[in-house]
Amino acid sequence: MSKKTSHHDAEHDSKPKEKSSDLLTHPSYEELMQQLGEAEQKANQYWERILRMQAESENAQRRNERDVANAHKYGLEKFAFELLPIVDSLELCIVSVPKDLEKAADSIVDGVKLTLKMFYTAMEKFGIQQVNPINQPFNPEFEQAISMQVDTTVAPGTVISVLQKGYTLNNRLLRPALVTVAKGENE
Repeated sequence: MSKKTSHHDAEHDSKPKEKSSDLLTHPSYEELMQQLGEAEQKANQYWERILRMQAESENAQRRNERDVANAHKYGLEKFAFELLPIVDSLELCIVSVPKDLEKAADSIVDGVKLTLKMFYTAMEKFGIQQVNPINQPFNPEFEQAISMQVDTTVAPGTVISVLQKGYTLNNRLLRPALVTVAKGENE
């Protein structure tokens, strides 16, 4: 029996004994600090990316809200622009009645005036305003000068006639007023 035991002990002795320090190897302090620095750098990069994505998302949302608001506010622009020649024609009808037919056309002119009044009311309801700057200083934002004419009864730069009224939609120019502007004699 002792032989078996000694043979068994010999087997154990032939294997190199592992040290407990070999089983538990730890990275050095410098390696750990480097790994921590890299992890912090990645975390900061991800955080910055998240903040950037959040800002882009908020900007896109604000842009979409503004686009929807503008669509509501200016959605009538093309339609309103198509109505302007009709209003122009009705206005021209009123001022173009021949003198010899004024009495006979009186009821027709009254009907056209009422129709125009309804047009103006409907247009104002939807934010369409008329630009009719007669006797006002010329404003190039809303008016287009077709000609200049000497007129000493008003200050130079004053609109003395409106050839075609202009219109705005919610303060955005649809069509400029076509005007004649006064100039001084020496200009």
